[in-house]
Amino acid sequence: MENTLKTKSNAKKINLQSCDEPCLIERGMRILGGKWKASILWHVKDGPVRFNELSRMLGGASKKMVDQRLKELESQGLVSREVICTRPIAVTYEITDFGRTALEILEKLKDWTEENKL
Repeated sequence: MENTLKTKSNAKKINLQSCDEPCLIERGMRILGGKWKASILWHVKDGPVRFNELSRMLGGASKKMVDQRLKELESQGLVSREVICTRPIAVTYEITDFGRTALEILEKLKDWTEENKL
């Protein structure tokens, strides 16, 4: 059985074979596409941000959700967490060099949204 399908123009072929692993787009979306993750990265791009300040910036996100997403981003190496005071606990979050590599993608997404009035 052939794994490709010819299009009408014969200029392109469509791959019908499903991959065993997620494709590169899907893998990237699993990292950046989680709810609030891209917004968090965008808000920490200019320097360290304290947790409560970040929660206020995100508006509709619960503190539990922000905490959960920050832990995911930290475990993926996109943000770093620094404890600045232990009593009461105060932490800041900052984008890492690896996290900065995603900013160009987010900038293009922002531009695309503006250009298409979405």
